[in-house]
Amino acid sequence: MKHFTKLATAVALGTVLGTAAIAQELYTPNLAYRTGPFAATGIPLMNGQADYMTLLNERDGGIGGARIDFEECETGYSTEKGVECYEKTKGQAIVTQPWSTGITLQVLPKTNVDQIPILAPGYGFSPMADGKVFQWAFNMPAGYWDAADMIVQYLESEGSLEGKKIAFLHLDHPFGKEPLPVMEMHAENKGFELLPIPVGLKEMQNQSAQWLQIRRERPDYVVMWGWGAMNAGAITEAVKTKYPMDQFVGVWWAGHDADLKLVGEDGKGYKSISWSFPNMDAPVMQEIKERVIDAGLSQTNEEEMQGVFYGRGLVMSMILAEAIKNAQENFDTAEIDATQLRWGLENINLTEERIAELGMEGMVPPFSTSCANHTGHSGGWMLEWDGTKFVKASDLLTANVEGYSDLIAEASAEYASSNAPWEMNEECSATN
Repeated sequence: MKHFTKLATAVALGTVLGTAAIAQELYTPNLAYRTGPFAATGIPLMNGQADYMTLLNERDGGIGGARIDFEECETGYSTEKGVECYEKTKGQAIVTQPWSTGITLQVLPKTNVDQIPILAPGYGFSPMADGKVFQWAFNMPAGYWDAADMIVQYLESEGSLEGKKIAFLHLDHPFGKEPLPVMEMHAENKGFELLPIPVGLKEMQNQSAQWLQIRRERPDYVVMWGWGAMNAGAITEAVKTKYPMDQFVGVWWAGHDADLKLVGEDGKGYKSISWSFPNMDAPVMQEIKERVIDAGLSQTNEEEMQGVFYGRGLVMSMILAEAIKNAQENFDTAEIDATQLRWGLENINLTEERIAELGMEGMVPPFSTSCANHTGHSGGWMLEWDGTKFVKASDLLTANVEGYSDLIAEASAEYASSNAPWEMNEECSATN
C-alpha cells in the first residue's frame, strides 16, 4: 500500500505539473570510476548513487513522473577520459557529475558555453562556492576549504596549536593541493608549522619515503588529503611505524571503512571529517534493501552497504533528486532542462524536517543553497575508527566561512580574470 500511495503521489504531481502520465526520462549521467587505482573508493560511492536513483524509479516511477536515466561513463579517474565522457554525454544531459577535481577543473571553463550545471558534492574547486562567478558549478553540501577549516577547529579544541607542527600528507594532484590556501592561512594565524608532504600517483602504495620524513620530523599531527590506494598505503605505514593514530586525521575521502579494516584494531583512534554518516537505522536504508538490493537491482553487498562511502553516495543522489523536484515544481514541468536544474540546485533547503521526510535522519547535516551560495557549508562530524567501524566522535562542526571569505573572493576574481571574457550572474548579489 505504501508503494502505491507514493506512486499515486508521483502521478498526481505529474498531473499538477501538466505533464503526461508517463514523461520522458531525465538524463543525469555520472562520470564514474569503477576501474583504476581509485576503484576501491569509487565502487561503493557509485553503487550508493545508482541505488538511490533506482529506488526512486522503482518506488515512485522516478521524480515527478519522469524516470531517471543514471547512465555511467567510465573514466578510471583519468582527466582525459573524464573530458571525453563529458563531451559524449553533454548533448542530452541536464547535469554533469565529474567525480574528480582534475576533471572538474577541465570542465569548469566549458560551463558558461554549454550551460550544464556541474554537481560535485564535497569536491572540486573550492571557490565554486561563489555562485555569482561560478553560476553553473555546485560543490554542496561542503567544500574542501570547509573541511580544512573544520579539521583545524577540531585539532585546536584538543589544545592550542601555537608552536605545533602539522604534517600535511597529500596526493600530488589538484585534489590534494586544494586545501593549501586555508591550511596556510591558519598556520600563519594560529602559529603552527605546516609541513606539506606530497605523495605522487606512483607512490600511493609505497610511501616509505614520506613516512621516513614523518618519523624524522615528529609532527604533532598528520592531516591526510588522500584518495583511493593512497589512503590504505598511508594507514598501513602509520601502523607499521607506530605513529599515534589519535593524532592522524583525514579529509572525508580518507575515511573509507575498507582501508581501516586492513589494520583493524591497530587503526583505532584514526579520524576523518565527514558531511555524511551511514545510519543503518534510517528508513531509506531499509527501503533500498527491500526494493533495490533484495530485488537484484544493485551491485552492492551487505558489508559495503554499511560503509561510509555507500551512504555518502545515497546522499549525493538525494541532493540531485531534491534539485530536480525543486525545478519541476517551480517551472511546472516534469521534463526540466539544464537551465531549470540550475535554479533547482540554487534553491536546496534541506532542513532537519525535510531530511526526516526523506528517511535520512542523521545521514547528512541540514544546509541550504542560494544564487550566491553554491556550497551550502553544511558542516560535518568528526568520525573515529573504533577498531571495527566509524562512529561519530564530535557534535556537528561548522566551518567559519567568514574567516576565508576573502580567499574565496580573491580566487574567484582571479579565475574570472584568467578566463576572460567570463560571464557572471549579474543578477546575483551576496545576499541572495
